[in-house]
Amino acid sequence: MLCSEIISLRLLVMAVFVHSLVTKLLTLIIFCFVPTLEQSDNYIIHMDLSFMPKAFSDHHSWYLATVSSLVRSPNPEVRARVSATRTSSKLIYSYTHVVQGFSASLSPSELEALKNYPGYISSMKDLPVKADTTHSTQFLGLNSHFGAWPTSDYGKDVIVGLVDTGVWPEIPSFNDDGMTAIPSKWNGECEVGTQFNVSMCNKKLIGARSFNKALVAKNPNITFSMNSTRDTEGHGTHTSTTAAGNYVKGASFFGYAPGTATGVAPRSRVAMYKALWNEGAYSADIIAAIDRAIIDGVDVLSLSLGLDGVPLYADPIAIATYAAMEKGIFVTTSAGNEGPFPETLHNGTPWVITVAAGDMDRDFGGTITLGSGVSIAGLTLFPGNPSLGESPIVFADACNNTVELNKISHTNIVVCEDESDIVSDQINNVRGAKVAGGVFITNSSDLEFLIQSSFPAIFLNPTDGQTIKAFIKNSSEPTASIQFRKTLIGSKPAPSVASYSSRGPSPSCPVILKPDILAPGSMILAGWPQNNPVGAVNSHQLFNNFNLLSGTSMSCPHIAGVAALLRGAHPEWSPAAIRSAMMTTSYSTDSTNAPIKDIGNDYKPASPLAMGAGHVDPNKALDPGLIYDATPQDYVNLMCAMNYTLKQIQTVTRSSSYNCSDSSLDLNYPSFIAFFNPNSSGSPTAQEFFRTVTNVGDGPSTYVAKVTRMEGFKIGVTPDKLTFKEQYEKLRYKLTIEGPTQMNETPVFGSVSWMDNDGKHEVKSPIVATSLSWEALTSRT
Repeated sequence: MLCSEIISLRLLVMAVFVHSLVTKLLTLIIFCFVPTLEQSDNYIIHMDLSFMPKAFSDHHSWYLATVSSLVRSPNPEVRARVSATRTSSKLIYSYTHVVQGFSASLSPSELEALKNYPGYISSMKDLPVKADTTHSTQFLGLNSHFGAWPTSDYGKDVIVGLVDTGVWPEIPSFNDDGMTAIPSKWNGECEVGTQFNVSMCNKKLIGARSFNKALVAKNPNITFSMNSTRDTEGHGTHTSTTAAGNYVKGASFFGYAPGTATGVAPRSRVAMYKALWNEGAYSADIIAAIDRAIIDGVDVLSLSLGLDGVPLYADPIAIATYAAMEKGIFVTTSAGNEGPFPETLHNGTPWVITVAAGDMDRDFGGTITLGSGVSIAGLTLFPGNPSLGESPIVFADACNNTVELNKISHTNIVVCEDESDIVSDQINNVRGAKVAGGVFITNSSDLEFLIQSSFPAIFLNPTDGQTIKAFIKNSSEPTASIQFRKTLIGSKPAPSVASYSSRGPSPSCPVILKPDILAPGSMILAGWPQNNPVGAVNSHQLFNNFNLLSGTSMSCPHIAGVAALLRGAHPEWSPAAIRSAMMTTSYSTDSTNAPIKDIGNDYKPASPLAMGAGHVDPNKALDPGLIYDATPQDYVNLMCAMNYTLKQIQTVTRSSSYNCSDSSLDLNYPSFIAFFNPNSSGSPTAQEFFRTVTNVGDGPSTYVAKVTRMEGFKIGVTPDKLTFKEQYEKLRYKLTIEGPTQMNETPVFGSVSWMDNDGKHEVKSPIVATSLSWEALTSRT
């Protein structure tokens, strides 16, 4: 053979080899990269374990093989080579208890292929979950990059006192990691008592005292279940950790609201004054606790409690908080939980801040998956098993026939339709029937106290309910499964005023518009005693370090935490200045840029009598531009104008060295309420209000007045421009409200805002005009 022929043959062999290699490489490239042109997404796949072939030792290996079989390649050699790598990246979780199935990242074509596999039941796109708790701190806009947290050093060394049911010191929210030495100004201590000793306090929980002498005096033979500051009820542990709990990673309520827990002021100190007992509570003990808190040196006092129908001079809490205010202590109080009815608010005290409760952009839910593969999302807070396996499902109309319900097999899921606002009764009836689970079709928008059921249950709106009903009707053997533990962030609209939040005006002091501010109060996750059950499933008690609670008791400590941040950033501000900063920088529009709605009033725009000035915004409150300040004498002037006797005023002020020469109902407050006679006739009447604002901005500035329209009323501001030459300068203006000849019973509301010339500040105050008589309201106390 010639050399040239040998060379040609070798070149031919080499070309064949290169062609083969290139073909294999192209196949690998096509397999590895072309599928990525299809956008993959994460799905939760529900499988029927009864279809698992016996060749597999467990469900994990079956799920792995199932995902592996989705790996397609035209070349078996390439498929074998890349199968393991692709499968491991596509399979996210193989579940054992939470669901029967797995989660995986699949392209649309891979998902469609999977639907034809034996054992496939259904799939759902993985819903977005944000790892954050209590979510209220994020909802308030608090963050480590700018605003109230870094400016105040997270409330460092500010002491938050609470009069409540005590604390459970062992929970992780009271750890003192990252806390510096206790401030030298602190005069408090940790008292020894039943199951409580000095060593249980630390640099976070710096004080713990209890007060029950009045309770013992009332009941000499009383036996306390826990005669110490240790909390056996849970309320105090929850409120104190809401205000100033430390960081706790991995917090949740049985998988709901997962993330890192933190109080609003995580570097502030906590001092607990236990005056609320399982055995009862008396105001004498409460004011003794407030007295001690003043002596100990607290900066902020949180009171999630109150008295109803008592004038200021006869309200021990109002009197005690006046003394706290004089000492520069900021006092925050709850509005009460008697909403949505008007005039139910307590703590209408003008020298404290009164807090209403709202919801957040967070929902708790689950998914019901029908035998047809259709998945429907609903609301649930069932704390038991994370899923209810495939079960027969039946429709039982209104579920009001307990005899018929009890005939249904205990293995069935029962569907109830609420058309008469009886969902609470339906829940009780289904619970009594001891079936596998319940599906409640309801149009109610106020389900937060119902969704935490003791048996598997999910709540659907009427539209989705029709899908369930149609499926049951058209199926010979309808089945369904339910998955729980979903936390959805970003629900709209938010915030809204909670229906339970008490409404103003306050009978104790109706001339001051109350409540003052709106804060998160619904479904708040915070610390909880380890020996106190947070719920029950089929009579089995459940325990947890955290609990979800709703009420103005929960919104109140949020404002205490915000006050701690503001006190840390502005230690020179008075309690009235801090209150003003929160109120005038609050917002009154929700996440859809529409007015904040009132759940208790059919989602109509919320009145200031429900939400106060608006929802608190801690970051804006740092720099309010202008403040409405008030002194103790200003409050005396108010009481004088309310026709309090000398003794009554002295009861509040604890002093006779005051005078009523400047008595006025027109307190320098950052809100306005005007009373008009509904039966008046003739010429329109006008009411005048005078206010003094202090420039707390950096220097000279000019503000221009802006008034929102109030139907039937004419609002005037004189002057309509305020020019400040320097910081801390005070200027006065007059607001005039001219009313109609006759006013109907529905309050009318609007606002007045002062806008600075560079657009940095908007100092906003709510205005309410009502046909109520403040004298008549006061007479009800």
